[in-house]
Amino acid sequence: MGKNLQLSSIHIVLWGIIAVVMVRILLVFVMGLMPQDAYYFFYSENLDWSFFDHPPMVALMLKFFTTILGENAIAIKSANFIITCGTVYIFYLLARQFLSGFQLEHSIFLILSTMFISILSLVSTPDVPLMFFWTLSLLMIFRAVESGNTRYWIFSGIAMGLAFDSKYTAIVLVVGFTGFLLFSNSKRKYLFNYRFLLSILFFFITIIPVIYWNIQNDWLSFKFQSSQRADDINFLSPSLKLFAGNIGTQIFLLLPVLFIILFGVLSGIKSGIWKNIKTLSISTQFLLWFSVPILAGFMLISLFYWVKMNWMMPGYIAAIILTAKYMPHKWLRYQIYTSVIFHFAFLIQVVYYPFSVKSDDTWWGWNRLGDKVSELAEKHPGRFIFSADGYKTSAQLNFQLDQKVYSTNVLGENGLQFSIVDPDLSHLQGEDALFIDSRTRFSTLGKEKDANPDLYNFFEHVEQIDPIILYNDSGEAERKFLVYLLEGYNPR
Repeated sequence: MGKNLQLSSIHIVLWGIIAVVMVRILLVFVMGLMPQDAYYFFYSENLDWSFFDHPPMVALMLKFFTTILGENAIAIKSANFIITCGTVYIFYLLARQFLSGFQLEHSIFLILSTMFISILSLVSTPDVPLMFFWTLSLLMIFRAVESGNTRYWIFSGIAMGLAFDSKYTAIVLVVGFTGFLLFSNSKRKYLFNYRFLLSILFFFITIIPVIYWNIQNDWLSFKFQSSQRADDINFLSPSLKLFAGNIGTQIFLLLPVLFIILFGVLSGIKSGIWKNIKTLSISTQFLLWFSVPILAGFMLISLFYWVKMNWMMPGYIAAIILTAKYMPHKWLRYQIYTSVIFHFAFLIQVVYYPFSVKSDDTWWGWNRLGDKVSELAEKHPGRFIFSADGYKTSAQLNFQLDQKVYSTNVLGENGLQFSIVDPDLSHLQGEDALFIDSRTRFSTLGKEKDANPDLYNFFEHVEQIDPIILYNDSGEAERKFLVYLLEGYNPR
């Protein structure tokens, strides 16, 4: 009887995971482009050694898939989904180094159940290739220190370099690798060995394109991602609100059950791993070095600065493997039940959009906006088009329209990669423009008085015309975009 119940429970978990994966596959075909998808597609249209705010790997990924499958939303979503499937497969190979039997199965079920795998599968960000190469790096590093085989030390350096070419967060891999060797009695011999030096050498060789681009561009990308962010951190004013917000987003990414068990294991409350550090196994030390520093580090930073939800993702690879050792099957079931509920709710939101998202960070309405702006461009020919809400509307219109679209740099502001692609706008001198201004929250459907004052500094004539209103299937106004006809551009 007990055995039958156990088999029944395993079947429930398995079918739950299958349901979650099927939802992800369906969303590839029905979910529209997010602004991030469009922005990194803009990267891929303008390939370079690196880019203003991120290294080049996400651009290369999208260029590869859109060249094969065409420049369309499904090709972009497929790129994310396929690369993330590769991440899960490498995760399985990695987990197999530490687990076997039901614990190995638990680890696969756990990672497949998370919302962060869904986000990686559906939204183009540098985290998609980062997670792939981060997981590959862990596999190569562990094989290197276990086997001593020189080729794995070389592969580990290349994998870490490719992770860094995806996102600068990957520098933590080098820190974790060094820390692991330094504090491991049995592996410390490798720290000053030629093999480790080979690994670091190949790491630096692999990141040469990013360094070269930064040298050519006054270290813009490194400055943007390091010193400029550091300047925004106020260590004298901790904020529980920021910390609570980070906790909330991490609960969403992992789902409540896994979040509680995982941090219970890492803290030692559930695992007791910190009671006698000297007796920790090599495998446990390894998993801790590639999870605790990044997770604890960003948790600490979140007391003083808004930590984006994706920044902690890499730490969950090793942490989930460690957690699988201590996850009771009963709690695994609860995790899967919760995952199924969350994913079907997500599917309903994407297909029917019952809850309005008061933000430009949505998939809804961008194709409709493209059609409306295309009609306006036909009515007012010869005008260049731009937006000034960061990169989001500009990137979406760039994808939707057949003409070049400009961004905030038209008004002398930092346009991120748009400023790098077009550092000099003197060729637009005297030209007329069509300005599209997103309003994420609005109380009226008509024109608004508070026109962007910068428009008057850069254009001789400013005229606001009727806004673009996008309605949902119930006839309710969902999104609003102010529209301006501008004449006589004068770049400053």
